[in-house]
Amino acid sequence: MQLLNTTLKNNVLQTMAEILDRERDAIIAANKKDLDAFQLEDHALFQRLIVNHKKVDEMITAVNTVREQDDPVGREISNLTLANGLNVVNSTAPFGTILIIYESRPDVTIEAAVLAFKANNKILLKGGKEAYHSNVILEQCWHEALTTHGLSKAWIKLLHLKREETQAFLKNPSEPLDLIVPRGGERLINFVKTHATCAVLVSGRGNNFLYVSEHADWSKAVNVIINSKTHKISGCNALDKVLINKNLPEYHLKLKMLQQKLEQHDVELIVDPKVSNVLSEQEVISDTSIWKEEFLALKLLIGEVNSLDEAVNLINTHSGKHSAAIITENQDEALKFMQQVDSAAVYHNASTRFTDGGQMGVGAELAISTDKLHHRGPLGLNQLVTNKYYVFGNGHVRV
Repeated sequence: MQLLNTTLKNNVLQTMAEILDRERDAIIAANKKDLDAFQLEDHALFQRLIVNHKKVDEMITAVNTVREQDDPVGREISNLTLANGLNVVNSTAPFGTILIIYESRPDVTIEAAVLAFKANNKILLKGGKEAYHSNVILEQCWHEALTTHGLSKAWIKLLHLKREETQAFLKNPSEPLDLIVPRGGERLINFVKTHATCAVLVSGRGNNFLYVSEHADWSKAVNVIINSKTHKISGCNALDKVLINKNLPEYHLKLKMLQQKLEQHDVELIVDPKVSNVLSEQEVISDTSIWKEEFLALKLLIGEVNSLDEAVNLINTHSGKHSAAIITENQDEALKFMQQVDSAAVYHNASTRFTDGGQMGVGAELAISTDKLHHRGPLGLNQLVTNKYYVFGNGHVRV
């Protein structure tokens, strides 16, 4: 696709925000069709599917926020004039065509597209069938905004493909793909990695851990655990596992206090055999594979550890490498934990729920990347560009 000037892109986004506001009742009505047709017993997936007036307001805010951000394309990264007179300029450039595959969440149809478009990328949107009606009307809104300013609808396009058709498309795409972002569970990610023939940037599962040190402020620990677990269970930044150091003062009493607090929030507890010695009435781990499971439910696993090193080893072995937190008043211990844990975001005395583009100052996000190339963490506007070298000579030849 051609390079668009910033003013034109911003005008499209201004129009899009106005269309979303104008069509909000129709968008919510279309979403109701999806909600009424939803038949899976998956509470988290259902919650992510809901579009109400608050959600439409958030879509409009996302579009306006990106419109107000600086254009990430064409920024000079470096400019060197070599001894031989060659001028070598490294600048940001669009990826080209991005494919994002996601489940439920119609708001991704807005956030992913607004980021891709502002960064001058074409985007193909493969939403889940459970959000069909919602996504169709949002695509119509995009197409009206584009055509109002004389641009092709091809900039933003929904793919209506079944699973087998998606597999075939990944193996032999009908148009060049430069980047694929799978945004979903382990099965989706493995599916894309298996069949893709271009770069894949993984938006990984959560399965986030929190470690309570023997040097923790217990009140902070309880508040952070409750917020991380119960604030939004469908979020990939929600808490799944808590590791508590057995040397914590009044360890047995505090375990029982935590149990009572979590039960007040209807959180189902699972414990390892050591914690079971204290919380004997709770379900005990029967299959160690649960350590790798992302719950997306009011469910929490509590385990006992002897040291920081044991906690770090457990986290690096089992977590989704998304978010991890330590609760401690010892700054040196916190720094060691944060340096050694292999996660996209690491926290000291704070909830994992802050792993979010808007909360971390990035703005709207395409996904949370758990890969290490080319970016890790929230994929915002500035992360949806690559780079290109412009080399200026005057008949230069290499000798």
